[in-house]
Amino acid sequence: MQELLRRMHEWMTAYMKSFYTDDEEVQNGILIKEKHTGYVTSNCVELAKFLNLSNHDVQLAEIIGLFHDVGRFYQYQKYKTFNDAHSEDHANLALKVIDQLDFFNELDKTDLDVMKFAIKNHNKKTIEPIDDERKILFAKILRDADKLDIYRVLEPYFKQENVDKMPNFIKERDPNISPDFIQNLVDGEQADFYKIRTNGDRKIVRLMWIYDVNFKWTMERIVQRGYIDKIVENLPMNEKVAEGVRRLRGYVEQVISGK
Repeated sequence: MQELLRRMHEWMTAYMKSFYTDDEEVQNGILIKEKHTGYVTSNCVELAKFLNLSNHDVQLAEIIGLFHDVGRFYQYQKYKTFNDAHSEDHANLALKVIDQLDFFNELDKTDLDVMKFAIKNHNKKTIEPIDDERKILFAKILRDADKLDIYRVLEPYFKQENVDKMPNFIKERDPNISPDFIQNLVDGEQADFYKIRTNGDRKIVRLMWIYDVNFKWTMERIVQRGYIDKIVENLPMNEKVAEGVRRLRGYVEQVISGK
């Protein structure tokens, strides 16, 4: 698989660069996703190794990370947004690209099915129910690897004073949190990305991802890099928000302690 993986990296590098443009707004979005692709791929590899997967499965995790956002480039070129609700589901776009590439015929069909399942489910609120532990495992690896890097991408924009520096594809500027998102925080449940109305809502969605982190490896890195603190410090605080934050911090401590 190593030779196939090399050709996949070469193809992906050329594919991403084929979207380079003199349009500054589009170019900025393309470069963000190009860098994100590299980080998520590395995260997948590191996490797979941490889980003591076989060399074959580490390479499969690398392929999954490499192609997970291949649909983003066409999406941003066409719609100038990464918001699936305002364009197309980028995971579905990725699968359309993958289906057109001949070198995926060289993958074992079982591995290809695992890859497609993981990519299809990496951006959904939850993983679709399926009686296949291997598919679930790789979906969880990709979801963790992806979230970990999205925190890196968004970190500069957690601070309200940086709101005017937000990329054009992030439209919400209002720092307040909608009542239903506050309730999600208090209840310790995932918030619905498609219902985001304010920048405060956007922060809550990212914060509540913590409850969907699957591995201690990922949680430790999120904590070490201060992502949770940086979001919390920039939330409009009231009694209910503070209650939700306390619940979340308690959950994080349990995950890291292995409980």
